[in-house]
Amino acid sequence: MSGVLVDSNVLLDVLTDDPAWGDWSADTLERCADEAVLVINPVIYAEVSVGFDRVEDLDVALPASRFRRDALPWEAAFLAGKSFLAYRRRGGERRSPLPDFYIGAHAAVRQMRLLTRDAARYRSYYPRLDLITP
Repeated sequence: MSGVLVDSNVLLDVLTDDPAWGDWSADTLERCADEAVLVINPVIYAEVSVGFDRVEDLDVALPASRFRRDALPWEAAFLAGKSFLAYRRRGGERRSPLPDFYIGAHAAVRQMRLLTRDAARYRSYYPRLDLITP
């Protein structure tokens, strides 16, 4: 495996010291950092950015020395589109691909593990994805 893609919900748990999930997310993030490279992508970066007024502050919270910043592969965009199509055919109402589809597809095509608290959608649309979940 080339790394562990860290979902924004885990990062937000740690950054906001979430009372329900902060400890689990922080502990699991540290364990993953000991075992593999931690990875984020532009979608994850964008989701976490809503809590910051300045990009410089976000970059301090998600330092490049701790989180490898990967671009979204073209193959992941294709897979996200196909997963979104399956979602729509199952009755999903959103009109454009959700960030979770891009995140899951990125982990899938790059054969990374995914650290997340939101296992249901990933298991539904990326059943072979190696998830790290509560």
